[in-house]
Amino acid sequence: MGAPVLLAGEPVANLDAYLGRGGGRALDASRTATAEDIIATLTRSGLRGRGGGGFPAGRKWAGVRDAGPGRRFAVCNAAEGEPGTFKDRALIRHNPYQTLEGLAIAVGVIGAEAAYVATKASYAREADRLRTAIEETSAAGWFGTKAVTLVLGPDEYLFGEEKALLEVIEGRDPLPRLFPPFEHGLFATDIQTGWESTDGPARGPGQANPTLVANVETLANIPHILSRGADWFRSLGTERSPGTIVATVTGDVSSPLVVEVELGTRLADLLDLAGGPLPCRSIQAVISGVANGVLTASMLDVALDYEDMVAAGSGLGSAGFVVYDDTVCPVELARVLSRFLYVESCGQCRSCKFGCGEITRALEALNVGTGTEHDVEVIGARLRSVTDQTRCYLANEEQLVVSSILERFSEEFALHLEGRCSHDPARTLVTPKITDIDGGVVAWDEHQVAKQPDWTYA
Repeated sequence: MGAPVLLAGEPVANLDAYLGRGGGRALDASRTATAEDIIATLTRSGLRGRGGGGFPAGRKWAGVRDAGPGRRFAVCNAAEGEPGTFKDRALIRHNPYQTLEGLAIAVGVIGAEAAYVATKASYAREADRLRTAIEETSAAGWFGTKAVTLVLGPDEYLFGEEKALLEVIEGRDPLPRLFPPFEHGLFATDIQTGWESTDGPARGPGQANPTLVANVETLANIPHILSRGADWFRSLGTERSPGTIVATVTGDVSSPLVVEVELGTRLADLLDLAGGPLPCRSIQAVISGVANGVLTASMLDVALDYEDMVAAGSGLGSAGFVVYDDTVCPVELARVLSRFLYVESCGQCRSCKFGCGEITRALEALNVGTGTEHDVEVIGARLRSVTDQTRCYLANEEQLVVSSILERFSEEFALHLEGRCSHDPARTLVTPKITDIDGGVVAWDEHQVAKQPDWTYA
């Protein structure tokens, strides 16, 4: 599975320790290289965004740099909130400096006038590490005269969505915009459908201000690629999905963990690193967050890369894998995941909020044995329409994850229509939203169950 790159060695205590390991050299080299050469290296490396979308990093940087008039900004997305995922927080705890070095390089390449690092206020430990690291690197001249601002935002799932992230940086709620950051970035002064222009700093006439938003893990890879070369990076992983991935494994496994593996590693081998299933139990299902289809026990030989996971009817996402054993009822699993998405939907798009709510209510009825064929019909109809004219991907997630559970565990749904269940009725599932992993012990967000569709708490 290869030696770790991003999680290598002991945690980095301070900037001096990072420099002692060779940190900062890529930034120094980038100052004498052209932006075109750096983008070309990233493109040759094949690095893809590690925030879930997997978009080629070189193309994204070039797109922002070449997007036309307007100021430029660079943003590090550290607002991790995908259920089952803890990799960005693990990276920040281990070594925030490699991420900030990547951000500093990005500022230079795209010509950004300022940078932002956005994380959740509830991530106090990570926020402290980032605050200290930003102060150290800024004092060391990493960002020149450019300001780097740490933004602490809310716990809402949509805070991590890049268009909503920009809204939070500008001081508003995490409600996704209509257009992506490279088209309508920070402090834009042109009007876009459904939004007013912003009186941002140094306001200019009719500017879109293309903005680069990059994930913690994506940025952390940049210094290593520029220091060791695109060919080195391509020597890891697979031809189409090169490099390593920081994966989280939780749920019904013996030893939950966060670990860095090469892309192309079999899912079964990753689960073995987590000790496999609990004693006397077998794996029934695995989800990679809530953005992709469920994987069944017969699909564990799939390779962890972008292409093979999609071919299996799922997706790599943020490589946060939650394992469910044979005591778990798939109907209850579908209900829990659907409710999470319903509650976290912002309500701007009626098809999403209404559709997710109707699906959740029908699944609740099926789960307790009072559901009818009509509920199944409602679920099917809403799954078809839930994504109509939506601003973000949340409704697509509802469509993908719920439909995959319905398809792959259809016999269990048939049993529930008869008022029966073949699984442990005493098993209560929690939303797999992680607040901490320490020493192999996972802490789940105990407040999520009380969250209401209007983002208040019961």
